[in-house]
Amino acid sequence: MKNRKARHDYHIEETYEAGIVLRGSEVKSLREGNASLSESFAYLKDGEVWLRDMYIKPYKEASYTNHDERRERKLLLNKREIADLDKAVSQK
Repeated sequence: MKNRKARHDYHIEETYEAGIVLRGSEVKSLREGNASLSESFAYLKDGEVWLRDMYIKPYKEASYTNHDERRERKLLLNKREIADLDKAVSQK
């Protein structure tokens, strides 16, 4: 998934490819294309990278097990990439 608006609104110095820890209904909703990164941002917390405010529409077929639309999701990066991000953030 890409955030095309970010390239228009911000200067991108470097990009990383990361996995996202998801729940079952989130995976199904993403496969249907029901998500948005436009208001989301990543931040470092306790040596991990987290994504906040990514919108994933609730899956229509899920019952009571549906997910919170804007919950914080952990991003999966290797230790070197996290260290690089931490270094870049602390420099600014």
